[in-house]
Amino acid sequence: MNKLYLECYSGISGDMTVGALLDLGADKNVLENALKSLPIDGFKIKISRVSKSGLDACDFDVILDEDNHDHDMEYLHGEEHSHTNGKHIHHHNHGEEGSHEHIHHHEDINHTHSHEHNHGYSHSHRNLAQILEIIDNAEITPNVKKIANDIFTILAKAEAKAHGVSIEDVHFHEVGAVDSIVDIVAVAVCIDNLNIDEVIVSPLYEGTGFIRCQHGVIPVPVPAVCEIVRDNDIDLKITNYEGEFVTPTGAAIVAAIKTSDKLPDKFTIEKIGIGAGKREYEKAGILRAMIIKDTANKTHNIYKLESNIDDCSGEVLGYVVEKLLSEGARDVHFIPVFMKKNRPAYQLNVICREEDIEKFEQIIFEETTTIGIRKQKMKMTMLKTELKIIDTYLGKAQVKICDLKNEKRIYPEYNSIVEICEKSGKSYQEIYQFIVNEYKKLGGI
Repeated sequence: MNKLYLECYSGISGDMTVGALLDLGADKNVLENALKSLPIDGFKIKISRVSKSGLDACDFDVILDEDNHDHDMEYLHGEEHSHTNGKHIHHHNHGEEGSHEHIHHHEDINHTHSHEHNHGYSHSHRNLAQILEIIDNAEITPNVKKIANDIFTILAKAEAKAHGVSIEDVHFHEVGAVDSIVDIVAVAVCIDNLNIDEVIVSPLYEGTGFIRCQHGVIPVPVPAVCEIVRDNDIDLKITNYEGEFVTPTGAAIVAAIKTSDKLPDKFTIEKIGIGAGKREYEKAGILRAMIIKDTANKTHNIYKLESNIDDCSGEVLGYVVEKLLSEGARDVHFIPVFMKKNRPAYQLNVICREEDIEKFEQIIFEETTTIGIRKQKMKMTMLKTELKIIDTYLGKAQVKICDLKNEKRIYPEYNSIVEICEKSGKSYQEIYQFIVNEYKKLGGI
């Protein structure tokens, strides 16, 4: 599994994200086959290398058929048109497909999608249910469908809130819908293909000013972006640059895939990808993505709960230890002590997270005779640890691998050792060493 970092200092949009993920190494053939399976017509994709402020970047372009020109883009560039508003609220895919005046160095894949079949989808506008049905009918993995569905649902909810209508009344224009479906499904395919399990996202850097859309001139950040960052705890930073850097699709992608906004204290960069934006601004319109590896030992704040108990039996304390551990305590132990008047007693110690203090205090008060508990905040440094399951000829075994500078330490898990001991009739020490050796044979170290 891989950890992805998205550096959104020039904002984020759907096409920028696809370009960055392709540049990271997402399989172009897998993406092409997925997009071919979409039951929609009238588009082709082009993947090429472009120069953005002198930086080499990957450009992902959704090219729509000539008879499907985008009225929203006419508004964006101030062109005349004669489109008549319906009574539904429509999503505007502004900023996803802007000026194409940057220089292309064509090392591109140019595929045309021209489906002859009719799937019964509306060709004037599509609602969320119809778009989710399109995604569901594509030949893509369940994980890709989930990611794409999540992104579109977040986008539709934001548009509904921004315009004061129900989510069912949000309709996506035919052209904007095709462009958005392709971008969003492409992002989901690339995330799945790169085997990403964690996504760290920087604050989204946004511009200022106003943009044109079909309903008129609206401020930046556009209302849908504001709704998404508010509802999904996303950090937004307004810059002094004029223009729209964060599109609703870009914000929805972040909301759907982000797992953290904090980078590890130390990490190495394994791969770098740069995706190109379409517009030309004063600063480079790029999205930089990195596959990173956490190399820092983990330091956590933990708490120790401590209580001296001189009138509680060993049987009771044994029960309490098991209960505390089953409720999620990090560690529990009790030790013999002598209290005032030389009374023999036990000191109960519980190691736990701050958010669990109240729960464990309640258990201790209910299950023992103590009337007071001391609390102490502590710092704990942990080695970088990974759990793996290996196959041996005696059965599966779980091992814990810890990094210590340039050395790896292997610790077979107790339950795996006991299980193999019971099946094989061999001793604990013999099986412990057997598991270590099997891990080494597999090339672990």
